[in-house]
Amino acid sequence: MLELRSHCECCGKDLAPDATDARICSFECTFCAACVESRLGGACPNCGGDLQVRPRRSAALLDKYPAATQRRPLVCAGS
Repeated sequence: MLELRSHCECCGKDLAPDATDARICSFECTFCAACVESRLGGACPNCGGDLQVRPRRSAALLDKYPAATQRRPLVCAGS
């Protein structure tokens, strides 16, 4: 099951579980669309994989399987 991380791991922007601008790689590294397009060139800076639109979880299932709340360190802040 996807972790649904809470923020962009590049700029720190909050990304709600239903965010339409969240992007992920196959390892679930999470970035906002703006960083993917302007800073990352469509590739994950951690693994080099491509970044795709993150699927959204229905509200009913979010109650049972909530999104992650722990924030991860930023991988490209200040770059």
